[in-house]
Amino acid sequence: MTVHRGSCHCGAVTFSARIDLTRETSRCNCSSCRKSRFWKAVIPAGDFTLETGADMLADYTFGGHIIHHRFCTRCGVKPFGSFTMAELGGPMIAVNVACLDDVSPQALDDVPVVYEDGQHDTWERVPAYTGHL
Repeated sequence: MTVHRGSCHCGAVTFSARIDLTRETSRCNCSSCRKSRFWKAVIPAGDFTLETGADMLADYTFGGHIIHHRFCTRCGVKPFGSFTMAELGGPMIAVNVACLDDVSPQALDDVPVVYEDGQHDTWERVPAYTGHL
């Protein structure tokens, strides 16, 4: 596993996260992920460190208010979200893979992606259409 560094667009929010980019990441078609094109790598909260910008983050929840979507109040980019799920081991962070600053475009091409049907709350099912995600 590698420690990666990431940030929002303006750089006000920075973080480090221990992520294995050979493991699957995901894209979902729920209304939030679809509209923001959020690409997530889910890791235990202990593998994530917010380096700077805690005071620049806003919190947004919707639906069941389980996931805390965190975004920079200056540039609007969502570098991560957080949630707790006992089935995954407790507190988790969903890192926006697109916000990783130290991963080349070539390496991003090799990151495995699965698609989730969050629009219908059937996360284990692949949506009929994925090209827009």
